[in-house]
Amino acid sequence: MKTVQRVLASVGLLSLSALFIYALQDAPTDENFEKKLINDYNVYALQVPEDLNFSGEPMPLKSPDILERMDRELLVNTYWQSNGLLMFKRAKKYFPIIEPILKEHGVPDDFKYLAVIESGLTNATSPAGARGVWQIMKATGRENGLEINDNVDERYHLEKATEVACKYLLRSKKRLGSWTLAAAAYNAGTAGIARKLRDQKVSNYYDLALIEETGRYIFRIVALKEILSNPSRYGFNFRDKDLYQTIPTYKVEVDTAITSFPKFAENFGINYKILKLHNPWLRESGLNNKSRKLYKIDIPKEGYYEIQ
Repeated sequence: MKTVQRVLASVGLLSLSALFIYALQDAPTDENFEKKLINDYNVYALQVPEDLNFSGEPMPLKSPDILERMDRELLVNTYWQSNGLLMFKRAKKYFPIIEPILKEHGVPDDFKYLAVIESGLTNATSPAGARGVWQIMKATGRENGLEINDNVDERYHLEKATEVACKYLLRSKKRLGSWTLAAAAYNAGTAGIARKLRDQKVSNYYDLALIEETGRYIFRIVALKEILSNPSRYGFNFRDKDLYQTIPTYKVEVDTAITSFPKFAENFGINYKILKLHNPWLRESGLNNKSRKLYKIDIPKEGYYEIQ
């Protein structure tokens, strides 16, 4: 027995010695570590396409400052890979809802990318109080017919919020004369952009001196449009099944108060969480509805959720 133990111990020491020698041999020197790093990870300069445009309005990329600003946004958004992949995933889910509404109102399809940079296609809340995918302020929402209170906040209703965004953009386009300026006005206000144009004696966005956020705004939109339209060109690789899918729903009309949404959800084979996922505009666990207003609540079709 002792002989066996000595043999095993000897083998163990030999094994440890071999591992130690291997580790020493495999430990990278400064030189081969640098070569390995260069071979394994590369960051490439990007070629800015010559024909970029927003809503059919060309970007003046022959101007060096415009080229540099566009290059910056392409680089930032290409190499922020995790965020980029999330944008591809969410776009697959939400663009089919947004696109037909833009088309119905005569707003160019490119404005769906404005929603991407505003919120990342999430129901975000800004420090200033803007909310939802389209980041609508309370006053703007109410002026355009949205119900906004503690019980119901339709800024979180994607279809209705998209319609409000369309109305705002159409008014801005009519006053300012271009879709590019209308998009900038979504960030800085129609009156604010009109005042800047007047004070600086210019007629288009690319000639304006603006604060950084508004100055980057159109370039960020166009960068996301370019990347999301050409994933392989910018190194994004995925399959269709990797993307998030739109869950089909049907609408249930309600014109009375609902005391308990958890109980209401049970009637349709779902739970409260799933009801809220599809109706984030319902802000509380019940619906007051003293005015007997008609609401349409989205219910997911069967077979898409596993209820425990």
